[in-house]
Amino acid sequence: MKHPNILAASSAAALAMGAMVTPAFCQPEYGRKDGGGNEPDIKQLSRDLKSATDKVKEFAEDAKGRLEKGEALSQKAKEAADEALVKFNELSATMTEIEQKLARRGGGEDTERKSMGQRFVEDEGVKGFMQRPPSKGGVSVEVKAITSVTTDTAGAAGDLIVPDRQAGIVAAPDRRMTVRDLITPGRTNSNAIQYVQETGFVNSAAAVAEGLLKPESSMKFDLKTVPVATIAHWVQASKQILADAPMLASYIDGRLRYGLAYAEELQLLKGDGTGSNLLGLIPQATAYAPQGGLVATTMIDQLRYAMLQAVLAEYPATGHVLNPIDWARIETSKDEMGRYIIGDAADGAPPRLWRLPVVETPAMTVDKFLTGAFKLAAQLFDREDANVEISTEDRDNFVKNMVTIRGEQRTGLAVYRPEAIIYGDFGNVA
Repeated sequence: MKHPNILAASSAAALAMGAMVTPAFCQPEYGRKDGGGNEPDIKQLSRDLKSATDKVKEFAEDAKGRLEKGEALSQKAKEAADEALVKFNELSATMTEIEQKLARRGGGEDTERKSMGQRFVEDEGVKGFMQRPPSKGGVSVEVKAITSVTTDTAGAAGDLIVPDRQAGIVAAPDRRMTVRDLITPGRTNSNAIQYVQETGFVNSAAAVAEGLLKPESSMKFDLKTVPVATIAHWVQASKQILADAPMLASYIDGRLRYGLAYAEELQLLKGDGTGSNLLGLIPQATAYAPQGGLVATTMIDQLRYAMLQAVLAEYPATGHVLNPIDWARIETSKDEMGRYIIGDAADGAPPRLWRLPVVETPAMTVDKFLTGAFKLAAQLFDREDANVEISTEDRDNFVKNMVTIRGEQRTGLAVYRPEAIIYGDFGNVA
């Protein structure tokens, strides 16, 4: 256990070095500057605190010197030390309390917030009006309204409002790609597809009597060559934004791939074969022409007769391709009693007609239809699957810290049997 003199001296020395001593109680004894109890006399409190600090330092130095000489501290000296420490603690606690109040209030009385009522009764115009004899008239006090505007004007607090920023990017809706699934898939390692197509056949087969000359049949073949088309596009971005927003890189990747699929669907259906375009299904399809003298009176009839046309060409149809508008027109068809012909409006019906699936795509022109044996009629060849690459090799990219992001694919389409695909017009749009 430490000696009481040593304990007192070390406490005083600790105070001299700036350590905090927690007081047992605090009773501020300071008056107010305005006599009304609004503000403590901080200047006087600061002077008293400095004086108490000096006394503690003085005692600490004296105690340290005595202890080094081996002299004991007198009872009177210890009582004086205790008194100095208590006084110092009280003053220090009072000063801390005042500083905390000012900090919570945001400063001194110049920055104190006042209610509208306080500002009204303290206004000089109101005071003067109240001191005059009763008379008619009025007085106004200007009060700056606090608003949500962000301009540099009095009362503008709009910059304090933080928007509720939602994560991610709200993208445009993606079209569901369907035409590729109708066609037989395939792959190639070349930039062109060649195939031999039978373009004519005269079948003279017949029953022949013994010893007679057998009839001759003839066939005609044609060598077809279709190119492998490149479908591509690109965007440019800075290296900084891709590094600072990793999500953006994957978003760009997805959008570029979607763009390739979108262009591919249009090429598969409508490519005109000029330049680097594919020669699509519609330009090679057989025109709709009802067989057997049948006359279609509804859209549903037309699709059934298109199936018949493919069957008569020895290619049983496997599906229909329609614009969503035309399929909606068919689904809402009613009989003479107002009942829906296709399915039930409450539960809907699978997109099927005449036992075949109906493929809806906005890529199909409104009021047109495509019916046929798609798997037998055509084949899709992928030379290079859809891919996205990033490059900084361009000189301008390197200098400007930019990157080029490119999406690309290479695809070929071979239509082996044009007669297996029937293309027609519903006749609802002039």
